[in-house]
Amino acid sequence: MSMPVVAIVGRPNVGKSTLFNKLTGKRISIVEDTPGVTRDRIYHETEWRGRRIMLVDTGGIEPRTDNMMLRYMRRQAEIAIETADVIVFITDITVGMLDEDRQIGSLLMKSGKPVILAVNKIDRIGPPPAEFYEFYQLGFKDDPIALSSLHGNGTGDLLDRVLDYCSEDDEEEGELDDAIRVAVIGKPNAGKSSIINRILGSDRLIVSDVAGTTRDAIDSEVENEHGKYVFIDTAGIRRQSKVEDPVEKYSVLRAKLAVERADVCVIMIDAEQGVTEQDERIAGIAHEAGKPSVLCINKWDLIEKDNNTVKEFTEKVYQAFSYMTYAEVLYLSAKTGQRVDRLYEMINHAYEQSKVRITTGMLNDVLSDATARVQPPSDKGRYLKIYYMTQVGIQPPTFVIFCNSVELFHFSYRRYLENCLREIFGFKGTPIKLIIRERGEE
Repeated sequence: MSMPVVAIVGRPNVGKSTLFNKLTGKRISIVEDTPGVTRDRIYHETEWRGRRIMLVDTGGIEPRTDNMMLRYMRRQAEIAIETADVIVFITDITVGMLDEDRQIGSLLMKSGKPVILAVNKIDRIGPPPAEFYEFYQLGFKDDPIALSSLHGNGTGDLLDRVLDYCSEDDEEEGELDDAIRVAVIGKPNAGKSSIINRILGSDRLIVSDVAGTTRDAIDSEVENEHGKYVFIDTAGIRRQSKVEDPVEKYSVLRAKLAVERADVCVIMIDAEQGVTEQDERIAGIAHEAGKPSVLCINKWDLIEKDNNTVKEFTEKVYQAFSYMTYAEVLYLSAKTGQRVDRLYEMINHAYEQSKVRITTGMLNDVLSDATARVQPPSDKGRYLKIYYMTQVGIQPPTFVIFCNSVELFHFSYRRYLENCLREIFGFKGTPIKLIIRERGEE
């Protein structure tokens, strides 16, 4: 199920950031009684009725302005509007409906996106004041929601309305449930669009030497002798500090959302440039999301080789990606098609490994053998006692280990047990998750 993106828009100083902070439960956006404080879009997840929602806070929209910063903020808000699934339009009852609200309302109607109108700063409990009803003049299909972003009144109704709008999208996604969803991620110009074009056998995606050509995530369905796939091409992820263009900033969010939707991630690395810090950060997005991954070294046809080239490059790759040595490395060329067929096998294997289930009996046999070979750690006469292990989830395979003291369970011993599991059961291509609990914890 995809995570809906909800953009919070409106004039400056109507309480957008206050609402964002209230819904996320954190003081992420700067809140100050000065128009134009939120200059950049900020995004964060929240959860409602068991469903995850991505909220995007935007700078205030000034419909007509010559001020460069306000124009920049307006452009950001427009991008959020273009790419959001649902738009929350915030107005302010303390100043009433202004001409700027009408202009923003007109802009939102033209977008064709679902819009939820919220009249903010109604801080008293009870029927809304008479001024509330003037906002009906904006002409939106549904009734406005009376809201207090400061106190949280009306936020439940707001999130209920968001989920009502998102249910139809879920049904569309269900049609492709039997396909493996593959997010192709990497820094700009690593060859993400080129590899998908090679797979599709057409130039469906724009391929250019200008970094950052692909602005948004694009889904491409593929069916062949290897299986059914949906390839998600994402905009290249730039280094966060270098992301100045508001379009590029949104690309980072879209790539993260693509990873969330994916079953497997293909991480494209430019062989000519080698592994960079940026590649490590991008791979980290997939790893932290618990997604099985394949490390693709693209443009391998352009590298001068000898008998040790692959071995040396692979060592450098695993040195850089020390946190995901479980991922297989594939050397290919999107341009010539060299070894592209092998990619399907690796995707299928990583996907299947992420769904492996192990019985509790087998797990505890491995645990007993592991603790006999290497004694659990101790501290000042206190010994770690491990009682048993059980699997509680898949994608990624997730295990709970019950012990007498979480504090004594050192990271090195956790890594040792993870290696023991991989040695016996494989899990090639997928991260695995170990949860340590003291006996008696819920």
